[in-house]
Amino acid sequence: MSKQRVVIGMSGGVDSSVAALLLIQQGYDVIGLFMKNWEDDDTDDYCSSRQDLIDAASVADIIGIPLEAINFAVEYKERVFSQFLAEYKAGRTPNPDVLCNAEIKFKAFLDHAIGLGADYIATGHYAQVSEKDGIFQLLKGEDGTKDQSYFLHRLNQAQLSRTLFPIGHLYKRDVRKIARDHGLPNSSKKDSTGICFIGERPFREFLHRYLPHEPGEIQAPDGTVMGKHNGLMYYTIGQRQGLGIGGIRDSDGKPWFVSSKNVARNILTVVQGHDHPALYRPSLTAIDLTWISGQMPHCNWVYAAKTRYRQPDAPCAIGYIGHSKCRIEFAQPQWAVTPGQSVVVYESNVCLGGGVIADDINEKTPGKMFDFPSHSSP
Repeated sequence: MSKQRVVIGMSGGVDSSVAALLLIQQGYDVIGLFMKNWEDDDTDDYCSSRQDLIDAASVADIIGIPLEAINFAVEYKERVFSQFLAEYKAGRTPNPDVLCNAEIKFKAFLDHAIGLGADYIATGHYAQVSEKDGIFQLLKGEDGTKDQSYFLHRLNQAQLSRTLFPIGHLYKRDVRKIARDHGLPNSSKKDSTGICFIGERPFREFLHRYLPHEPGEIQAPDGTVMGKHNGLMYYTIGQRQGLGIGGIRDSDGKPWFVSSKNVARNILTVVQGHDHPALYRPSLTAIDLTWISGQMPHCNWVYAAKTRYRQPDAPCAIGYIGHSKCRIEFAQPQWAVTPGQSVVVYESNVCLGGGVIADDINEKTPGKMFDFPSHSSP
């Protein structure tokens, strides 16, 4: 009986390297695939993929698998980067890693792998897949400090059914130990910074190359002008650093935070103090919804949600849900909910899916908060 073939995305990092090693130990026919997703300004100074490819090739040689390099730069620019720029231009703060996973790593990559005769694809993500009653579920990674299910919430049944996450049950320290024990040269390599096309580049300088900046006023909620901003796209909700108004303090000496962005008037509003009420939202509207099972969650049921990566699970309920949007209500108001970022819904350790946070969070939701029931599953 022939071995099942797995094509694994190898980034040159320790996670995908150990994932490939584990697949070999499990008896799969493994092929490594290095994806180059960015070409503009790809220099040694910032986001060079050259060293990553060298690292991936070194590991492939040591563990004895073939490695193919493929260029997805065109697909990346069309499917991910164009939306990244459009969102920033609209004053929102997008999360391109979410879109990259759905459109490149688990779509373009999957299509290419199937062409190579793959039964499955694999990556070094800290997440897990299980099957229950014919439905594939995305589960959190065992290492709660590294869980990456937030970035994978847009995957569908067809993608999950062909996906393996070999290190999802491991802790990061164990992954590095396995790499050391097997003499992998990247066992101590630092984790990537996330957005591959930005890397270590100065963010403002990078964004300015693609979008014109439009300076405007920084105002307090009462309309008092506090200073000037360089363009709304450079700021995000909850931001404290880089406002240029640090010396403007009242008697209590609290720092200033971005509370909202008015794109139509090109005004950045700031408030004083981390716990200012304007920084908290009891609910949000999400659009561009994706539910992993293909079925919408229940309304008025207790779930948990994250409005940003590494945020603790926040108890919530879905007050309204349709095909195009839903309303998520939290048990406790959430800090710095940011339009353009993803809100991801969980039931225990199962990732149900989520959507993109809409702009309407600037409208305070009056009245009574949702009265949470005592149960948590249908």
